[in-house]
Parts: sequence; structure tokens; C-alpha cells
Amino acid sequence: MHHSPSLFVENLEELFADVQLSGLYPDQKTFADCIPKFPVPDILKQYRIENKKTGFNLADFVNRHFEVPVQEQNQFKTDLSKNIEEHISSLWSVLTRTATDNHSSLLALPYPFVVPGGRFREFFYWDSYFTMLGLQVSGRSDLIKSMIANFAHLIDQFGFIPNGNRTYFLSRSQPPFFSLMVELLAIETGGAAYSKYLPQLHQEYLFWMNGKELLHGQQRDYQHLVLMPDGELLNRYFDKLNSPRPESFLEDTQTMAHSGPSICLNIRAACESGWDFSSRWFKDQKNLNTAHTTDIVPIDLNCLLWHLEKTIGKAEGLNGNFKTAALFEEQAESREQAIQKYLWSAAEGMYYDYQHSAEKQTNFPSIAMAYPLYFGMASAAQAKALASVIEKDFLKAGGLLTTLNHSGQQWDAPNGWAPLQWIAFKGLKNYGFLELAEKTRTNWTTMVEQHFKETGKISEKYNVQDTAMLATGGEYPNQDGFGWTNGVYLKMKSETL
Repeated sequence: MHHSPSLFVENLEELFADVQLSGLYPDQKTFADCIPKFPVPDILKQYRIENKKTGFNLADFVNRHFEVPVQEQNQFKTDLSKNIEEHISSLWSVLTRTATDNHSSLLALPYPFVVPGGRFREFFYWDSYFTMLGLQVSGRSDLIKSMIANFAHLIDQFGFIPNGNRTYFLSRSQPPFFSLMVELLAIETGGAAYSKYLPQLHQEYLFWMNGKELLHGQQRDYQHLVLMPDGELLNRYFDKLNSPRPESFLEDTQTMAHSGPSICLNIRAACESGWDFSSRWFKDQKNLNTAHTTDIVPIDLNCLLWHLEKTIGKAEGLNGNFKTAALFEEQAESREQAIQKYLWSAAEGMYYDYQHSAEKQTNFPSIAMAYPLYFGMASAAQAKALASVIEKDFLKAGGLLTTLNHSGQQWDAPNGWAPLQWIAFKGLKNYGFLELAEKTRTNWTTMVEQHFKETGKISEKYNVQDTAMLATGGEYPNQDGFGWTNGVYLKMKSETL
């Protein structure tokens, strides 16, 4: 069932490393996304002959043998006579792609899908859910259907949904939003969606829970699983590889030189979290080279897996499989109890991640604490405490901060990101904190509108603290497009309070 396509990057061997380490492309993703004009073995053979010769020119060689990708959005001109809603609606078709097998790192997909925009020429797993929220508002359930069918196809092919449809993403996933996508589709098209995608929901669950029979005694963690002090099972982010990421090869090779041998594993696990990067994953809460992501049991991931368990339970119930349904309800129940036991801090009135090697909470505040509100897992008293922390510490002029830490990383202060605005807004709304929900929405959407009026662009992330400043941080410049901001903006505007 699970087969690998030819791994383009790996097959290029030393040519790939030579190009990336030469710094020929400042954005390392460029060469990882190149399309070979000839069979890769032939290119490699040619390279081994030519690069020994005097006067060999690497850039020239690459241009002769590869099609180098360009940013497609640069051809798109914003029509300034349109308002922001019309602009976003017209962007859906600009951001829609198809993927056939062109022998590059791109994974072929049967149906059209929406990419985030900018340098991102493929789908990203968790981005796609927030994009779908906007597609729902725009009445584009055709695209929602085809994107979910693509995800099901990838689960059938590889046993999980990769970070994005690239061969270099096949060692990790991303926050598991597939069950929320199926739920969204069921709202649009009826409950049959649950039965249709039940096999894939089960398969995704197996991916995250793989190896649980191996955990006992001394063996406290395996892949995505962590055995908690009293024997409960919770999950963590994990990547199967401990080597530099092809799409950030130079950066990771340099980080590796300064850090311990497992640094790439922890950097890659942070990429699976979608928060790449945040000092939330750093041991010293400052520097990437102290990343210890695999030592952290995150609140958001465990809430998402609770939802997956609940969704499988619901789908099995709809199919009349009440025994299996009860089993998954039970799993969700024990996960919820473990979340409350290990990740809730009554003293601080918030949810924290948990550092399993130290058997204690990380005490690192982040807006991920809103996930239990989003899923309705918090008690009324917990919700009240969380709302007060969110209002006091996280709410700024342009919406909600991601963390309170100014580390220079893009998933830290002063930046705010669309998906987290939505999770918190909806979570606050669920518990009746309507004034705070409204303020979150107004601050965020006003800033997006203001920025659009000034630049004609919609961005991947924003500086929510100083709305006049552009967001910075990250391994690449702020991108415009932008799938999930478009989606969350439309969805937030359409919500009634």
C-alpha cells in the first residue's frame, strides 16, 4: 500500500549538496523544487564529468539541466478597484494548482488544490484547513471536496498526510486537521462524508499512534508517542529523519556544526508542528540550536488527536459499529483526562506544554492554550481563567500574539498568525466571551484590511504589536498570497456573534 516515489533530492546525491552549500540560491527551497530536464542519473553522471574541468560554472550547469521555478504570484496584479472580499475570491483561482509527476520533488495528486502563495508551490497540510474555511464562505465546496480527496489519496499511498506534497516532506506530517476537514465537508454535503473517509481517518490515527505496544518500563517514547508518568499515552511531534532538511540544507548544516547530533531531528519535529520556528521548542527559549521539540508534549497536538478520536467514534456510530465507536469515545475520554492532569496549570490559569524528560510543565505561555477552548474541552472555570490571560497578555492592536517571547523567530512575538486568531476567536465564542471574541476579530481583520489598503497584498503573518511595522523573522521573507489568511479573514467576517 505505501510506496515511495523516486526521491528526487536523494538521487541527485553530491550535486544537490554542492548546489545548496554553494549558496547559489539564497532560498534553499528553489533548487529542492527544480524540475529536471533529463533523467536524474544522466544529469549526475554529466555533473561528475564536468565539475572536474577548469572553468566549470555551477549556475550554468544547473540552468542547462533543470527548470528553475519562479514565483508565480509575481505575475498577479491586484485590482485596486476591488474590495478585499472580492480580491480574495479572485485569488482562489490564482492559487489553485494541479500536480502531475514531472520527476521533480513534487508529489502528483489526482485533483486540483490551493497553495498558500509566494514561494509555496505545493499544498501544506494544516494550512489547507484554514484555506477551506474561506472556500466554504466563497461557496467553493468543489475545491474543498477535491482537496480532501487528495489528502485521502496520500493517506492511501503513504499511510499519512505529509507536511506538503513534496518528496522531501515524506518523513513527517503536520498538525492533524484531517478530521476537521471531514467535519467541514459533512457540514457542506451531509453525514456521508464521515463514512466515506472513515478508512483514512483510521489510517491517520494509526500513523500518530504507531508503536504503542513498544512503550513500557524504560521505553518512555517512540516516534509520536510518549508514555506519561502514570502510564497514560500522549503525543509529540516527530520526524523520522535526523539530517539537514533539503529545503533548508545550508542553514541546517550550519546549525548542526554548532549543536549536538540530534538537532536536525528536533528542528524537523518543530516543522511538523507548523510553528517553525518558535522559542516554544527551544530549551533556552532563545536559540534554535537548543531545539528539543521531541521532548515536548504539546497542548495543540493532543487536542487535535482528541478530535480525531471523537470523529472516528462518531463515524463508527453512524455506521452502526457501536462497539468500535465506544472504544474511540473511551480513548478520547482518557486523552482528555491526561491533558487536564498534565497540561493544565491551576496556579497560572492556563494550559502549558509538558517536558517529558523533566516530568514537568514547560511554563512557556503560548496561544496554543486556546485549543481546549476551541474543542470545548475546558471547564467553565478554566475558560474564564484562559480568557483573562488571553485578554491581559496576548491581545494587541492587531490581534493575538503567538507567544510573549521576542526571540526573532517568526512564530514568536510580535507576530500573529491567521490560524491561531481563528482557533482563539472561535474558542472564546464557544464559552460566551463574546466581547473578547469580537475584539480579537476586529483587531485582526482591521489590520489585514489596513495592510491590504496600503500594499494591495494579504500576508502570511503580521506584526500585531506594532501594526505599522511589517512582520519579520523566519528563514525566508514574509510571503503574500496568502491561503490561510484569506480563509480566516473571510470566515471571521462571516461569523455572527
